[in-house]
Amino acid sequence: MKINGIELLPLSETLWEIPVSGGMNVPGRIYASRNMIETSLRNDEALKQVVNVAHLPGIVKYSLAMPDIHWGYGFPIGGVAATSAKDGVISPGGVGYDINCGVRLARTSLMYEQNKNKIQKLIENLFRDIPTGVGSSGAIKKLSAQDTKKILKEGSRWAINNGYGDEEDIIYTEEDGMLAGAGPESVSARAIERGVDQSGTLGSGNHFLEVDVVEKIYDTLAAEAFGLFKGQLVLLIHTGSRGLGYQVCDDYLKLLLKEGKKFGFNLPDKQLACAPINSDEGQNYISAMNCSANFAWNNRQIIMNLAMKSMLKSFGISKEELGFKLVYDVCHNIAKLEEHLIEGKMEKVCVHRKGATRAFPPGSAGLPEAYKNIGQPVLIPGDMGRYSYIAVGGANSMDETFGTSCHGAGRLQSRHQALKEGKGRDLIKELNNKGIVIQAKGYNTIAEEMPFAYKDVSEVIDVMHNSGISTKVAKLRPVGVIKG
Repeated sequence: MKINGIELLPLSETLWEIPVSGGMNVPGRIYASRNMIETSLRNDEALKQVVNVAHLPGIVKYSLAMPDIHWGYGFPIGGVAATSAKDGVISPGGVGYDINCGVRLARTSLMYEQNKNKIQKLIENLFRDIPTGVGSSGAIKKLSAQDTKKILKEGSRWAINNGYGDEEDIIYTEEDGMLAGAGPESVSARAIERGVDQSGTLGSGNHFLEVDVVEKIYDTLAAEAFGLFKGQLVLLIHTGSRGLGYQVCDDYLKLLLKEGKKFGFNLPDKQLACAPINSDEGQNYISAMNCSANFAWNNRQIIMNLAMKSMLKSFGISKEELGFKLVYDVCHNIAKLEEHLIEGKMEKVCVHRKGATRAFPPGSAGLPEAYKNIGQPVLIPGDMGRYSYIAVGGANSMDETFGTSCHGAGRLQSRHQALKEGKGRDLIKELNNKGIVIQAKGYNTIAEEMPFAYKDVSEVIDVMHNSGISTKVAKLRPVGVIKG
């Protein structure tokens, strides 16, 4: 089969390969159903980007794409690539502008049916207490540049030490909420200036805080380990490193586009600008990226604590009655040095995950003790009008995808197209008619993020489930959303 001139060979019902050609160093591999290949990917440049990524120096095994693939900067969103830690490269386009954009799931002891008449009030309180929108700020007292530099080094630990959560939250955050090797000196003054007032803020675009009800359990054992049960109210938070992370990406892309010629790389797209991992430029970017990741984890930790306080006020109950606990926090825009099996040997590689979620199987290092025999929770938000899913790292993930799964539904329409389709419709009423309360800064944000703008997350998650990459644990249905 050929799509936009690119040959695709079916390896299974859910996996397709682009053979090596031209300057590709490895094949491309795409996880998708036949329907996705023939519909959503027909008019998308993302497949070409999979081919382009396969040109990266030092790339190993495959240039990968998850089923939520769509066009992005440099790498496709949903793109995954591992490069050799010895002689490979690091590419900011393989991480993205919103460094450590990620998802955090918190559970409660509350049943939706007993509390559904309080959801309207809860959403109003959440919208009041958690700043949203472009440039949103002021969730907590304005921090100094020195305070912000401490966050860049400490990540979630800063929030815990300053009263925004419990010590246990660290255990249930990827990397314990802090990547080592984060040097604030690698972050520009402009980036720090943009971050000083943005801790505890959602931002705009596809970022959200969502109140969900657990509608279906697929894996009872995993659900019990995660503390999930049918009818339960849970909280999903999706945001990242805000203006600070954006500035870091922008700064280093400009640097590499300017200085990158000295490395002598011949790449098909300048948006893949990169540096050898062991170069000064590569090490400085990794340091700044780690700082941004730590800022994002701290941001979600503060938001979660603010949300808990809103819930206590809205429901008029004690902390014990609320039973509020973090299930997990996972990032989906990051590059990390990890050990993986490459041609029969364990090797250290730099795994770029852009719009892709770590999905480690049972027994993997780095998992909380309570999840060791279950596997890592994989948090996959859909769209605010349909469903989100909780999955768990599957048996095939390490061998096939460097322990990686999809991160969401994936866009079907551009924001411009979504605005055009939403014109003249009462979108708030459409969501209300589905039992979803929404508060947002602007009507355009709602239109850009409506269900029609996204792939059906059920089809996306089924591809991963049937591939054994991440398997379904629970389905969540939104009942309340706040957005920028």
